[in-house]
Amino acid sequence: MKLNIAVLPGDGIGPEVTAQAIKVLKAIALEFDHMFLFKEASVGAIAIDQENDPLPDTTLKLCKTSDAILFGAIGDPKYDNNPSAKVRPEQGLLKLRKELGLFANIRPVKAYETLLEKSPLKKEIIQGTDISIYRELTGGIYFGEKKLSEDGNTASDLCEYSREEIERIVHLAFKAAQNRKKKVTLVDKANVLETSRLWRKVVTEMAPNYPDVALDFLFVDNAAMQMILNPKQFDVILTENLFGDVISDEASVIGGSIGLLASASVGNKYAMFEPIHGSYPQATGKGIANPIASILSAAMLLEHFGLLEEAELIKEGVNKSLKLNVTTPDLNVTYDNVSTNKVGDFIADFISNPKDSNLNFTNIHLGQSTII
Repeated sequence: MKLNIAVLPGDGIGPEVTAQAIKVLKAIALEFDHMFLFKEASVGAIAIDQENDPLPDTTLKLCKTSDAILFGAIGDPKYDNNPSAKVRPEQGLLKLRKELGLFANIRPVKAYETLLEKSPLKKEIIQGTDISIYRELTGGIYFGEKKLSEDGNTASDLCEYSREEIERIVHLAFKAAQNRKKKVTLVDKANVLETSRLWRKVVTEMAPNYPDVALDFLFVDNAAMQMILNPKQFDVILTENLFGDVISDEASVIGGSIGLLASASVGNKYAMFEPIHGSYPQATGKGIANPIASILSAAMLLEHFGLLEEAELIKEGVNKSLKLNVTTPDLNVTYDNVSTNKVGDFIADFISNPKDSNLNFTNIHLGQSTII
């Protein structure tokens, strides 16, 4: 298969972790005789610095003419600490989602057996957790009309949803549940919000089209509590933009590190794949950023194009790296010389030599790799 992949490394640790995902994809291409062509463009703070635009026209054009997008991270403290800034890195990501119609964000959350002790939650609570969060991505309060009074003392943000916006992601969530444990939980605030009542109405009307899938409802405050008390109860979580943003980040503690969580943002025509962590500017250039979320995002990219065997091999490589403790400092207390680069090297080596893990392990700690 030939794929043209737009690469948007972004800010902070984005370029470092994205480089490892590309390294792994190149190993897959070599092993399975695919052709992946990568072309890079700027987005976020670096694009503002270069062109005074968080999403330059050339970047958007590249994305629209590519088969898929591999995204890093955006954000910079100089904008985070300046609430009066008119142009912000995050505007580039929001515009990209809107322009490409990426209405569904899919975030897998899994408790890895080898990392159960790393989570702040008790082992018996998280063991066996396997959740897929379906978050609506282009509607709601993030995209609604925003107002600030002339005196600067009153502000408002409009939360708005249409039936069409809800229906299209509901179909995706129920179809996903049919191939999993056959349960969808709608997370909303229908006791207070009119938009949530519309969500509940639409989902209830559509559920009979999927008779093999059980439907459950939770208010978002209760869902946040249940995520900590009993995450195993969830299969597919379906929710709107703001609630999905909060719930999915909360769920990241289950795995022990936000550096493990990948995501896919999909629409009717385009698809983008990115780790859910931020730009983590404090770690930039130090080689300590965990690249596994970015690498697993690359696996989701392959799954999107039906390359299931290839994606599964990447996941096996990730599992092996975790089992052998070839991980960055957020998960590793045994070895102090495992860098962002070395994790990528190990997983790429595993793809080429899946039966030779011990050699891979030794090579990585010696600073060697068979992948060029």
